[in-house]
Amino acid sequence: MFSTFLIALREGLEAALIIGILVAYLVRSNQRKALTSLWAGVSIAVISSLAFGAFLTFTSTQLSVAGEQVFAGTTSLVAVILVTYMVFWMKRMARGLKNDLQSKLDYAMPLGKLALISASFFAVAREGLETALFIFSNFKTVSTDSAPVLGLILGLAVAIGLGIAIYKQSVKINLGKFFTVTGIALLIVAGGVLSHGIHEFQEFGALPGVNSYVWNWIGANEVISTVLAGTIGIGTTLTWLQLVIWASFLGLTLRAYLAPKKAVLTKI
Repeated sequence: MFSTFLIALREGLEAALIIGILVAYLVRSNQRKALTSLWAGVSIAVISSLAFGAFLTFTSTQLSVAGEQVFAGTTSLVAVILVTYMVFWMKRMARGLKNDLQSKLDYAMPLGKLALISASFFAVAREGLETALFIFSNFKTVSTDSAPVLGLILGLAVAIGLGIAIYKQSVKINLGKFFTVTGIALLIVAGGVLSHGIHEFQEFGALPGVNSYVWNWIGANEVISTVLAGTIGIGTTLTWLQLVIWASFLGLTLRAYLAPKKAVLTKI
């Protein structure tokens, strides 16, 4: 539940902030008539994200056991790559995101409604499609009960509430610290998804060491299983190959993410 809540909260708030920036810019520039096109693009992006998630779920249920292992492993690796890229991208672009979005609106406005719909669609769809893929992959690592779905719903609800509150200036949070902390947590969750993807390829036979366990807690306590899967994404079984790749991924990404920015020297 925790991991799906975190993913929905972080990605949902990013999308809410993007929408808030776009809406506020149109309102301040007395272009309220363009809000209809803006919301049309946002709606299409949300529907597309939901459809993509449904497609992934449907496809995984129609495959053979071997096919599902390859599909799950591949989607896990793609999700990890995209989420890792987006975490670092947000860290790099956060300060200039507002100006970037506003410049895209300025470019789209003279071109008509279709251009504005496209601009708002692509601004939100990136977050939505990435979230759908990451949540689908994360669902494979967590428990099969209703807890992950509940975490997803709660995360989106909190994200929407915070987005509205920030837009209305009724609440203020340190977004820099928020995205830093949630970025670290997302990388940890991504490490669990990566570990799951490696295991799927091991089960398929594409990678070695499927029976070389670091631990294999047969009949492990359900509470322990839920806590492990819902936080770091590591289940009650772990192979040595999973452990090495998981630890390497977290060591490299967290070190790079937390590294201080290098000062830019200017010649006098």
